[in-house]
Amino acid sequence: MKRLCEDNLLKWKEKGMQKPLMVIGVRQIGKTHTITNFCRENFEEMIYIDLEKDEEIRNIFEKSINPDVILPKLEIRLKKKINLDKTIFFFDEVQVSERFIVSLKYFNQSEKPFKIICAGSLLGVKINRFKSSFPVGKIDMLYMYPMNFEEFLIACNEELLVAEIKKCYNKLTPIAADLHIHLLDLYRKYLCVGGMPEAVKSFIENDRDILLFDKKIPELLIEMYLADMNKYTLNKTESVKNEIAYKNIPNQLGNEKNRRFQFSKIESGASKRKFESSIEWLISSGMAISCNLVERVNIPLKAYENVNMFKLYLSDVGMLTSITDLPFNYILLDEEFMYKGALAENYVACQFLNSNIHLNYWHSGNTAAIDFLINNDDGVIPIEVKSSDNTRSQSLKVYIEKYNPKYSIRISTKNFGFNNNIKSIPLYAVFCIKN
Repeated sequence: MKRLCEDNLLKWKEKGMQKPLMVIGVRQIGKTHTITNFCRENFEEMIYIDLEKDEEIRNIFEKSINPDVILPKLEIRLKKKINLDKTIFFFDEVQVSERFIVSLKYFNQSEKPFKIICAGSLLGVKINRFKSSFPVGKIDMLYMYPMNFEEFLIACNEELLVAEIKKCYNKLTPIAADLHIHLLDLYRKYLCVGGMPEAVKSFIENDRDILLFDKKIPELLIEMYLADMNKYTLNKTESVKNEIAYKNIPNQLGNEKNRRFQFSKIESGASKRKFESSIEWLISSGMAISCNLVERVNIPLKAYENVNMFKLYLSDVGMLTSITDLPFNYILLDEEFMYKGALAENYVACQFLNSNIHLNYWHSGNTAAIDFLINNDDGVIPIEVKSSDNTRSQSLKVYIEKYNPKYSIRISTKNFGFNNNIKSIPLYAVFCIKN
């Protein structure tokens, strides 16, 4: 399945690959598959090394981080002479070796033409807890996420629809009514399946019949994520707290009036002091997405964030559907249910993250709230998310009167349009919105 991040891998190659490239993302999002395909298609030779499985090679880096010492030892271990001009190295699961990550600085400084890509799970956590000197400025970093809706459509052999969506988005003209209905149906199926490649593959291999989709896949992936907490946390106590906090995110999203994450609601007697490190771990791991409050809308938004007030979303909407045990028929038949808004909002957060949009939201006490704010060439733009075609909103009106944005964006099941200075963007076209 095609991943859009392949374009970024090609850009790294075109820039000359002077720095090692580190691909960061959660487990099972297709890092290994995507990078392997890229290496095979663009280089004469690829050397793949899984540092988690290959203890002997891991020990080479434990003993030395000097490339001139490492290279001959790799050749002996691999039983082959390595032609650096023709070869790219792909080191996987690098989170297990801090010494390897330190060595990247020296590979970058070497006069020899090393070409190195590395990837691993929970690298964000590893970087935040790095004990040695992290090679800042000596590596390029690429963040990879679950498949967004554009990639989902491409996997479903709907490239022509992607082009039509982009055309209608750019012109803000309605897409054909039959295509609009078809795309909303695919959007709802995406809410069930999510963007994890294994789940998307199951959906496609079963003729896109959601009734035949293997619901155990997201369940197993969640179990795998929870297992990682035991494997890559400092101790059992930290692992337990992380799991409690992770499982609590869907509950807090269910608060229709205020989705702000509240430590006191995690469990009886919970406090920020007890669970703050767990929230940081979940965000660093990529398992959770944070969206910080902006109380004063000014440029740059980051300068006016209240980091103590935030919303949390799961990194994949299919996992949210799975962990809440939400019946597919409620989603597919477009029934009205209380959690519908939370599901749509989490979906939008995932699409924005994939587009490298930093997440912020705004509220004015208990009178108004805007789901997301983005900062682009037109200034700060408010974005409201609606899970249906009922787009009446007092909050957006309050925000517009207070800040007078150049325009606003409303995401819903309505077709493309532009009325009353509000851009109407269908839920299936969120991937088109950029910073």
